[in-house]
Amino acid sequence: MKILFVCLGNICRSPIAEGVLQHLIETLPLDWQTDSAGTEFFHVGGEPHQFSQQVCRENGIDISQQKARQFTRQDMDRFDKIYVMATDVYKNLREIAGDLFDADKVDFFLNELYPGENRSVTDPWYGGLEGYYPVYDEIRKGCEAIVKKYQN
Repeated sequence: MKILFVCLGNICRSPIAEGVLQHLIETLPLDWQTDSAGTEFFHVGGEPHQFSQQVCRENGIDISQQKARQFTRQDMDRFDKIYVMATDVYKNLREIAGDLFDADKVDFFLNELYPGENRSVTDPWYGGLEGYYPVYDEIRKGCEAIVKKYQN
């Protein structure tokens, strides 16, 4: 199983999701792979946001080695499941993927917690550290739901 998480810049939400799922994969253990990407190029090559790293580190997860990258059309073929973090990300991903877009592979991340609601994960970029904690908690719950859904 290969799972990709996609947000806008690949420095806040999707790196947290990649780190949390990677931690669960290693803990269980599962024969899965996870990655993250952004639909925009703003932060390509950069580390996750310092607050994303901090909330993960406080929960025993090190995401400091991740590097932001941009989603590519080829990612549609490389991954079994692609989770988007927000409505704008879904639209951007669909444009980038073009004729390779596969609606069966792509879903809103929070649909694992709130089926069919297509909710967006709050982007903590616009606030301080305190905004990253509820985002982390929501992402952790979503990743646990993914594991429960697909581990068998």
